[in-house]
Amino acid sequence: MESLMKDSESGMLEKKEVLISNLNTDHEKQQLDSGTSLQLFLDRIPISSIPGINNSSVLELKTGDTVGDAIQMLYEKDVFGVPIADILDLDPDYDRRRFSDRYIGFIDFASMFLWCLEELENGVRRAKGVGGEEIRGNAFFAMLAQNPDISQTKVGELAKSFLWNPFFPVHLDETLFRVLLLLSKHPLQVVPVIDRANSNVTGFITQNAVIQLLLQSSGLEWFDSIANKPLSEFLFENEEHVVHVYGDQSIAEALHVLWRSRIGAIAVLNRETNRLVGSIRCSDIYLLIENETFLHDRKNLTIEEFIHVETGNKGSDPTIERDLGALFSAGILRLKNNFLPRMDSPAINKKTDTLMQVMKNMAETKSTFSFLVDDFHIAIGVLTLRDVIIQFAPPCIDSTIHGVGFFESALEQTGCHVKDGTLVCNQ
Repeated sequence: MESLMKDSESGMLEKKEVLISNLNTDHEKQQLDSGTSLQLFLDRIPISSIPGINNSSVLELKTGDTVGDAIQMLYEKDVFGVPIADILDLDPDYDRRRFSDRYIGFIDFASMFLWCLEELENGVRRAKGVGGEEIRGNAFFAMLAQNPDISQTKVGELAKSFLWNPFFPVHLDETLFRVLLLLSKHPLQVVPVIDRANSNVTGFITQNAVIQLLLQSSGLEWFDSIANKPLSEFLFENEEHVVHVYGDQSIAEALHVLWRSRIGAIAVLNRETNRLVGSIRCSDIYLLIENETFLHDRKNLTIEEFIHVETGNKGSDPTIERDLGALFSAGILRLKNNFLPRMDSPAINKKTDTLMQVMKNMAETKSTFSFLVDDFHIAIGVLTLRDVIIQFAPPCIDSTIHGVGFFESALEQTGCHVKDGTLVCNQ
């Protein structure tokens, strides 16, 4: 595994040298078509070169599968999320060449779980009133079995709800440029990779993997000129807003806020001091199935008690997982990620930190977010992986939205600019 990591890093260094050489040659050209010009930067990194990307077995759901079965399958297989295949794929006459029609969405365990739990709670309130008897059962799946109107809902019936994530795939023979473009322009959790030969999903590229690969561009002047800027010089979507709960609230309240906010993590604050004491993430939801006490006592057990639960797997090798977790892209789609920070020790940064420091912090902890805190450890904002990736987004051709950071700087330093959807280079 160490040799694989070294091979990956060595390959990235070679690509950096080729990139610099090509830029010196390409900037001398008067004009290039828009597709070729933008791909000068990341088209030197083929998707097929990412370790572990061509995995042999990737689970999928059909639109005709039930939500109850889907949640149980993902939990038992330890999978965070899966692509959804149109039920027409069962038809032998279905045209498999149109891979974009075969897969029509992506759905994750946490979204389905929270939706089911919210529906179950609403059912109790409607039937028994706000003060009605608590739903109890031997396990979450037992609760679902007692409510077939929820558990037997077809995955396809939820197509227009927020539970579905859009499905924008790439091919093995495409490059990281395409991935970066998709992640920066669309709210995607992962980018599926499809094999042209059989139209099947072979793996996924996560936001963490992209950050890891971008960090290996350190040393390129136009990358460093952006990454070494302090966070105070950037404008992020939620840099001054934090969705939060207090440690003395119940787990049930935290789950409702997590569901209502439609985000991947919420901050946990101390009510007296407002200091950040932890977080609850969508990736922690499986613990309510793992430990029935959490589920049964969710209206009485406090968040403070919940976030101190030890979730690490003592049988795993944390060193290997931390080193390779981001690069083995499909591996990070596991439901139970033992290398994630504890709930009571979330990733944090200050506005005086550089974008590079944030990227390294997220890469090392495999976090999907980092809370911004002040000198008193009070949360003042939150940064997501997408917030970071957008800073390296390429200019959007034929659009009023222009690229920022990495690509604009790169264009300026090579004497080029985008005009009317075409890259124009000075002689």
